[in-house]
Amino acid sequence: MKNGEVIRLTGISRHFKVGSETVKALRTIDIVINRNEYVALMGPSGSGKSTLMNILGCLDTPTSGNYFLNGQDVSHMDDNQLADVRNKEIGFIFQTFNLLPRSTALENVMLPLVYAGVGKAKRLELASKVLDDVQLSDRVKHKPNELSGGQRQRVAIARALVNNPSILLADEPTGNLDSRTSIEIMGLLEVIHRNGNTIIVVTHEEDIAKHAHRIIRLKDGLIESDEINTNILTVAGHLRVK
Repeated sequence: MKNGEVIRLTGISRHFKVGSETVKALRTIDIVINRNEYVALMGPSGSGKSTLMNILGCLDTPTSGNYFLNGQDVSHMDDNQLADVRNKEIGFIFQTFNLLPRSTALENVMLPLVYAGVGKAKRLELASKVLDDVQLSDRVKHKPNELSGGQRQRVAIARALVNNPSILLADEPTGNLDSRTSIEIMGLLEVIHRNGNTIIVVTHEEDIAKHAHRIIRLKDGLIESDEINTNILTVAGHLRVK
């Protein structure tokens, strides 16, 4: 693993048995992503995009090939080992937010720290800080049904950041948001990237992908193109993230 690399995929394939047929969702994928890159992963339905996202997020393991995350080969780990890697190394941002409905914003953000065995005082300190970073310090005691869609996604982003993960993996992060709120969330991701985080956004929307600095397109389980984005969309920088 070279210095600066956070992800290295070599010869990754993923095959599924469907009845008597074998579906080759991914076929020989090779990708290197360096620390502090901002990458969009794109592709139509059936391209292998979701399968690749699940492997990157340690939610699934490949049929063949190797996946190195921060120098550690996670390709053939068991479920318990993968759960540990997910909690320590990966911050997830989902289209549907995936917040616990009966828990406050603060409690939702603290959850990864509970799994990591962090003490209560430190959990409160870290969760309060990231909620302040995403401008929700006045909503810490609110439950998800008391928050707007944009605020819920900010809670989800704070939860993804609280463990200081190696990568942020955002799956259609604006899919359930209106246009104005989508722009706010993409602006927040820009600030988080400027602060040194590695971000991978999985999206089918060109406008969302154009915020990334690199765009990888999949088709039929293969990389169709992997290019630097020379026309990066940015959001006016009025958001505050420490």
